[in-house]
Amino acid sequence: MASLTHENPTMERLTRLVYDSPIASVVSDPRQPDNPIVACNDAFCELTGYPREDVIGRNCRFLSGPATEPWLSQQISRSVREHKPILVEILNYKRDGTPFRNAVLVAPLYDEDDELVYFLGSQIEIEAGSPTPSSMRRMKAAELVKSLSQRQWQVLKLVASGLLNKQIAGELGLSEKTVKMHRAILMDRLGTPTTADMIRLAVEAGL
Repeated sequence: MASLTHENPTMERLTRLVYDSPIASVVSDPRQPDNPIVACNDAFCELTGYPREDVIGRNCRFLSGPATEPWLSQQISRSVREHKPILVEILNYKRDGTPFRNAVLVAPLYDEDDELVYFLGSQIEIEAGSPTPSSMRRMKAAELVKSLSQRQWQVLKLVASGLLNKQIAGELGLSEKTVKMHRAILMDRLGTPTTADMIRLAVEAGL
């Protein structure tokens, strides 16, 4: 994965956030004009067919095409403006023009000063003919979340809101060490190898 252009702890954290995820993922910067992508993982390039140099610097809209549903694009844009996570299934297009149903997640990410710094975007191709793929994923995610303790649920919800461990600790009146422990337990119980995957599962579950 290409290094991000600015060397600071937040950028390094985001590099790790998407690098290890098996799910196609990108990070975009809303502080720049048109919220361009500043990082993407190999899974994203494999899914879309675009090399990294054709992805960095562009808004995720470049995956749209003639039959992309405008109302779904508007829902994503509204959630970005309101800094809210969203999960939609939208028709997108690969580099060679092949259309595909894309379960797109967009979620805000904040720094230690509670400032919005980036958005996480992840994509899962929905194969044609799959029986209600979105419903099945959402049901499975909801079942996993229901098995959590109240405290674990609270931590997961705040992780999905884009907060850091220090911020979550402040919200819940816990030590940062305790929050890290809960996150490790959550990743194990939910079967999510990375924070990016955990955020996606939480949003799929409706948190």
